Amino acid sequence: MKQYLDVLKKIMEEGTDRPDRTGVGSRALFGLPMRFKMADGFPAVTTKKLAFEAVKAELIWFLSGSQDVKELQKLGCHIWDGNAEAPYWKPKAKFDGDLGRVYGAQWRSWKSPYNDTPIDQIENVIKKLKENPNDRRIIVSAWNPAELDMMALPPCHLLFQFFCVDKKLSLMMYQRSCDTFLGVPFNIASYSLLLHMVSQAVGLEPYECVIILADAHIYLNHFEQVKEQLAREIYVLPKLWLNPEIKNIGDFKMEDIKLVDYKYHPSIKAPMAV
Repeated sequence: MKQYLDVLKKIMEEGTDRPDRTGVGSRALFGLPMRFKMADGFPAVTTKKLAFEAVKAELIWFLSGSQDVKELQKLGCHIWDGNAEAPYWKPKAKFDGDLGRVYGAQWRSWKSPYNDTPIDQIENVIKKLKENPNDRRIIVSAWNPAELDMMALPPCHLLFQFFCVDKKLSLMMYQRSCDTFLGVPFNIASYSLLLHMVSQAVGLEPYECVIILADAHIYLNHFEQVKEQLAREIYVLPKLWLNPEIKNIGDFKMEDIKLVDYKYHPSIKAPMAV
């Protein structure tokens, strides 16, 4: 995870301090790439504990197509609770726990303006990878301009694309807004996990996860935590285990996904800006 720590260091040393939507303020740089080869180990940050149970739960929830925070809570994950209860969103919510047309809704049921049949982007990805893995249109978008006002939070990681060579599958994700200390390690793990899950579903080898950080920022009240993290020793990356019996992307459950030999430093607490 040296690539990630290098990004933290670069933002701290070269970034510009700016006001932002949250009122906290942040130091930011624009356009930072990171590349993680899956053969090097699963990219779970080791300089602090990654909340991998929450990573699994949120991704399973996304893939289910749900927009109900209570369904995520049933998986033991509460990272969307603040957004569900945010004062700017509550008047728009259609039911208690409604998050609107967030990631899962866009991934699995994008609304077409031409007919009443929703577009399942994940199903389309699986179909294309099985039938024509060289297709240059194997893309999933969560950025739906027509529905941004119908979301508790517009998507931060808004688009990802698959690329296949010699039966090795890679994924590239574009993230418009990047809470680099709290959120980005979670995003790296989530999309690396998605790459593994899709690869297993289509019979390909997971090769590389590429993350493009657009507005990459560190909140001003995270500086001390970042300094502590950068001072810690990096450990060897863990391995990922997926239940080999699962062949359908929608069939994965929490117990079907595990990190093996994950050695990490203690968690570093920091406030989340909402």
